[in-house]
Amino acid sequence: MYLSSSLPVAVVRYENNMDRETFNHWLSSYGSAWTSRDPEAAASLYADDATYQVTPFDEPLRGRPAIHDYWQGVIRTEENIQFSYEILAVTAAFGIARWRASFVRVPPGLDTKLDGIFLIFLDAAGRCQSLREWWHKQQ
Repeated sequence: MYLSSSLPVAVVRYENNMDRETFNHWLSSYGSAWTSRDPEAAASLYADDATYQVTPFDEPLRGRPAIHDYWQGVIRTEENIQFSYEILAVTAAFGIARWRASFVRVPPGLDTKLDGIFLIFLDAAGRCQSLREWWHKQQ
């Protein structure tokens, strides 16, 4: 059963030609930035006006400065980070990947595992225009 709503829905179209190689390179760079705890490298993967929606219930972060601030928080709260991914689908417009991460949440020293899905739109320069993620956590 599907429910419909009379609320307006914004449709955003990104003009690009994403391919598997470009998507793989972006995901690899994302993983390197995360595991090396480098917020500058992470922020550089995004377009100036990018959006990053960390969970479906949060408002998206808007713009590279907000995304950089988010990653500054990540490096203060996560250590011993490991990241892997599997590309599930790539179209000319977007890519979908399953990703996994593990790290120690600090300060409590809590071992954490994440398993999630990315929906990513890259611009013509290979920078992320939009990232939405869904994930589940085990601690």
